[in-house]
Amino acid sequence: MADGASIMLYNSLTRQAEPLRPLVPGEVGIYTCGPTVYSYAHLGNMRPYVFSDTLRRVLEWKGLRVRQVVNITDVGHTVGESDLGEDKVEAAARRELKSVREVTAHYTEAYLRDIARLNVRTPSDLPRASDYVPQMLDFARQLDADGFTYQLDSGLYFDTARSSGYGTLAQISMEGQREGARLETVPGKRNKADFAVWRTEAPGRRRVMRWDSPWGPGVPGWHLECSVMSIDLLGEHFDIHTGGVDHREIHHVNEIAQSEAYLGAGRPWVPLWLHNEFVLLRNRKVAKSEGGAPLLQDLVDDGLHPLAYRYFLLTATYRSQLELTDAAVRAASSALRRLLGRAQALRPLPAIPTLTAALEAMATDAGRAALHRLDEALSDDLNTPRALADLTTAVRGEELPEEDLTVLLAAADTVLGLSLGTLDPSELDGRTEVSTVDEELRALLVRREDARNRRDWPESDRIRDEIAAAGWRVVDTADGPVLEPLRS
Repeated sequence: MADGASIMLYNSLTRQAEPLRPLVPGEVGIYTCGPTVYSYAHLGNMRPYVFSDTLRRVLEWKGLRVRQVVNITDVGHTVGESDLGEDKVEAAARRELKSVREVTAHYTEAYLRDIARLNVRTPSDLPRASDYVPQMLDFARQLDADGFTYQLDSGLYFDTARSSGYGTLAQISMEGQREGARLETVPGKRNKADFAVWRTEAPGRRRVMRWDSPWGPGVPGWHLECSVMSIDLLGEHFDIHTGGVDHREIHHVNEIAQSEAYLGAGRPWVPLWLHNEFVLLRNRKVAKSEGGAPLLQDLVDDGLHPLAYRYFLLTATYRSQLELTDAAVRAASSALRRLLGRAQALRPLPAIPTLTAALEAMATDAGRAALHRLDEALSDDLNTPRALADLTTAVRGEELPEEDLTVLLAAADTVLGLSLGTLDPSELDGRTEVSTVDEELRALLVRREDARNRRDWPESDRIRDEIAAAGWRVVDTADGPVLEPLRS
């Protein structure tokens, strides 16, 4: 690994930041829960992929070889995420009067187009669940042979009572899981938390997608695909599993239970679990179930560039909820445009794939110090707001010679993915301009919060005084700091 700060990541399994310790020196395997391709992915759905892409970029920037797997769920995910009921893809096919293959092909293509527009790097592997059903059947057979499952008319169920650590990721006891509101009642289940490994079709209701199995024709349970595909492509144990925070309570808990049962006791299946928080719309999670959830294309139709949304996502840490407003995305667009304007004057930007390469290209100690600040921010659990604030300060200052600023912008582009070396500023929305003073104040607020988190009270007070000198007062609220104008 390159010289620089140690990578610290917040582990949902232990609820604390931990250093990354690759299972294989110099290599990292990442599995990211991918889309269910039954409809267009909305803006909230996009956050996990920008987050995991940023993680991958940072790891590669540190000199690690990364293999990232993102699955495509084209079978097995039921409406309401239950063990019973219709598959989401089949429901979409019926609703749109198309074949299942047409539906999944269309929405897979739309997903890939959207992540490309957000400058998300293509994953190393994009396996489709339907291609892995034979392996899923083998996995289920072994669980059944080892006594971890039992059969009901509706399918083969995993007995969570056999999993000694069940619910650890969610920090919910077995009793708590049994009483969980999201867990449905299925006749015959031994425990409410038990989940389907294989779902058999109901008598007289032939599924469009179906496979024969020892337990009757049907389809695999939704949780099964991620275990099977990740183990097949990344090995029995790999470094990092990512996904949205909504997966932390049930889907990932069930993945862990069945995978550790399949592999046998002795060591945790995956040591690091990272979860991004929700994007909120009018204080609600942006989700298809809410109706009218905006798509990336909606922003484009409104005159915004897709990378304005990527910049918007990077203005908050991935573990923070983020309120989606038109003003916030336009402010991100304005900030990105100004950054592009500065970068454009220094193009062509050099190729800077790693921290080591960046340090070697720097001409001054000030340039190397700026790189280390960028590295420290991103190594601190992907603190992208701090990285953006430091970058903004460096770009606006006069401390760095142009040759060092060029290297810094190229390095930042490598890890933040904002196309600073190629995107024309004119492609950004020009209707709403945020004043320089407002942008500087936001950067100061981010730096003050960072100082407070580090308990660096003198620095926090100094920044507060700097904000006051600009005519504003910081008010700390339960939802974070806000600014109020000072009365004369």
